[in-house]
Amino acid sequence: MLYLATDRRVAVVDPTGPVVEEAFVLGVDAGEDIESDVVRVESVAASPARPGRAFVGTAGAGVYRTTDGGGSWSRVALGPAADGADASHVTAVAVAPWDADVVFAGTEPSRVYRSTDGGESFQHLPGLVELPSSDEWAFPPRPHTHHVRWLEPDPHREGRVLVAVEAGALVVLDVADGTASFRERPPGARRDTHAMATHPAAVGRVYAAAGDGYAESARHGDAWDHPQDGLEHRYCWSVAVDPANPDVRLVSAATGARSAHSPATADTHVYRKRGDEPWERAMDGLPEPTGTTRPVLAAGDDAGAFYAVSNRGLYRTTDAGDAWTRLDVDLPFEEGGGTARGLVAV
Repeated sequence: MLYLATDRRVAVVDPTGPVVEEAFVLGVDAGEDIESDVVRVESVAASPARPGRAFVGTAGAGVYRTTDGGGSWSRVALGPAADGADASHVTAVAVAPWDADVVFAGTEPSRVYRSTDGGESFQHLPGLVELPSSDEWAFPPRPHTHHVRWLEPDPHREGRVLVAVEAGALVVLDVADGTASFRERPPGARRDTHAMATHPAAVGRVYAAAGDGYAESARHGDAWDHPQDGLEHRYCWSVAVDPANPDVRLVSAATGARSAHSPATADTHVYRKRGDEPWERAMDGLPEPTGTTRPVLAAGDDAGAFYAVSNRGLYRTTDAGDAWTRLDVDLPFEEGGGTARGLVAV
């Protein structure tokens, strides 16, 4: 089962068949009176340990949660921040791999919240914006602010979460006994990280797709390297790792933001890296790069299984990108050309 998020909707997709259940429509579900023209879906998260429970982060309406695989949704209010910052603009959500009842949420302006009761309630973890570099953080389209673009809990170190602030810092968060500590900009970390991934079979390893290039850590995010040989497009957006082989990773990339996000100017590519070999394009069966917005990637359940979604549809590969097949599903953004916001397979 896939949870697939676009600007205004989240769909539950059965990748083995043509049926798509439109599970969530912003401004309609949960009886909310929402001005959907100014509110959008930002992120989606779920855990294979609890596939029927998923979380949707929205810009302007907070967090929504389902516990029945999208059959119904309820709105969850984040607890107040210590400094009173607005918590309605939720830009990132993540479920902890060590405990499916632990859920993290990130907001604009940049704050981190945690739930320990499966998303029933969230509490602010103070300290992020007290970091020394926070005065340098800014999101170019809205330079007066910044936000948490991605949260990546470490499957091998309970309490460790990597926090990507867009734009300005990669932050290491450690939570122990209810106390949070934040440490910014570990050596080699990118400053504009968009997405990260970890792997259950690779202790300490983290993969990062960033606007300023690709990066990997072998030390739980404490230090980073930049294996970029062969990666001709360095504005990286999404990353996914082969379920059976942590040395096989895919990344979507463009030359810059303009060629990544706008259908009118888009020119995007998917690359694959095997072990220490150079990156190579893995595009056979994917739509032409021109006019295709940056694909969002997700790993499947089996060796070599990946999904990619863009404004051109949902695609699947079973051989780590040697060949892609378009799935025969009607996605909720294909009419009107919306943007893929998130994709998670459970």
